[in-house]
Amino acid sequence: MTRAAAVVATLGSLVVIAAAAATLQARERHAPLPVTTERLLYLRSGRTADRLFLSFDALGADVYWMRAIQHYGGERKSSRREGRFELLQPLLDLTTSLDPHFNLAYRFGSIFLSMDPPNGPGRPDQAIALLEKGLESNPTRWQYAHDIGFVHYWYTGRYQEAAAWFERAAAMPRAPQWVRPLAAVALAQGGDRVGARQLLTSLLDANEKYIRQAAERSLMQLQALDAMDDLSALVEQYQEQAGHYPSGWIDLVRIGRLRGVPADPTGTAFIYDPASHSVTLSPESTLLPLPRAFVRP
Repeated sequence: MTRAAAVVATLGSLVVIAAAAATLQARERHAPLPVTTERLLYLRSGRTADRLFLSFDALGADVYWMRAIQHYGGERKSSRREGRFELLQPLLDLTTSLDPHFNLAYRFGSIFLSMDPPNGPGRPDQAIALLEKGLESNPTRWQYAHDIGFVHYWYTGRYQEAAAWFERAAAMPRAPQWVRPLAAVALAQGGDRVGARQLLTSLLDANEKYIRQAAERSLMQLQALDAMDDLSALVEQYQEQAGHYPSGWIDLVRIGRLRGVPADPTGTAFIYDPASHSVTLSPESTLLPLPRAFVRP
């Protein structure tokens, strides 16, 4: 084939492709295909996936990790009440079966699984199982043992188990010195905000950005809880001095106890209910839900 003929053939192919694209676009505009709402996970077995991807396990792991992230992000924005985050654990299990050394999937995935609704499925048990799976394949990864301790401390309230996992992490190779004192914190200050701050502060040095962000958010939650306790105390003091409860924040501002409407660390105003005299976060606050273990009655 001459050079001129090759050029003509190439141009002809481009014209055909352009015409086909225009035809498909027109069809989608005038007769779009129905959007499927069925939520399918084509593979649920890690062994099956491992055989299917053959020598491309790393690529398959990346594919399922991206699906897990997309699923988590989509469910956080979803208004559905049933079946939210239902594919998260299977996707993470597939990811780590295809690549047993996928550090981000273990550590980020455990955070995703632990978070309470509506920010996650509220399944610390699945988070711990995922991290234990990571330890089986990576027995020298002290971070996984540390993270299991943190999940127990922050989400399950099993402080003795948290302490045991912190001790295990501290005994592992290359574990930093600050890990061992966390065991004492878990036992002595289990459920106490002071101890929780110490644990969360240790996570601010994590290499993974999302873990640092999760720790920063949890620290703001503790700050909001402290502020709510202080505001509740102000409400009670007002009642003792005035003989009645305030009708709103304006009463406390008027007597100089507050400079203005108090807000949580995100800048969202706290809610005061004059009927129950309670102080709560606004439903619009991004800090909801607050960790139950640290809410004082």
